[in-house]
Amino acid sequence: MASQKDIFIAFFRSSILGFGGGPSTIPLVQKEVVQTFQFLDDDEFTEILAIGNTLPGPIITKMAGYIGFRVGGVIGMLNALAATIIPSAIMIIVALTALNEYKDLPFIQGMTRGVMPVIAVMMGVLTWDYVKKSTLALGWKWAIILFALAFTAIILLSMHPAIIIVALLLCALLLPVKKEAR
Repeated sequence: MASQKDIFIAFFRSSILGFGGGPSTIPLVQKEVVQTFQFLDDDEFTEILAIGNTLPGPIITKMAGYIGFRVGGVIGMLNALAATIIPSAIMIIVALTALNEYKDLPFIQGMTRGVMPVIAVMMGVLTWDYVKKSTLALGWKWAIILFALAFTAIILLSMHPAIIIVALLLCALLLPVKKEAR
């Protein structure tokens, strides 16, 4: 069982540094729980992220709750949730008060525009990580086919991503999968 201090630090650090919300915080959480504290391995983290994305609500709180529970029980879950929510709540109150007061200053507008590329790079790194994992699990052919189908359904047909996720979950449940030793 992980120490409550480590659980708090992992999620607090991720939450305090994750500018832009849940999706931009995911790579930070991954670094903390997989690399720094080794609560999970990379495959476990990927599975938790995939399942978390199928459920409603903010991804980062779902992940914090589950990972906290898994490595620290009920107290670990509450600890991870508090470490995730408290910094965000405080920063939102402080930042929105300040931004509202100074929103027309060029510095504030530039800061807001300047952080966008950083978030884009973080999301790109996470995306590439999942492309590699998909190709390892499915091979390039199936990864490209699934990407093309999902892209077509979501972008061109304006289908809600949840429909795609549910369809893929049903396929995963119904289609036989060959088991490999880890």
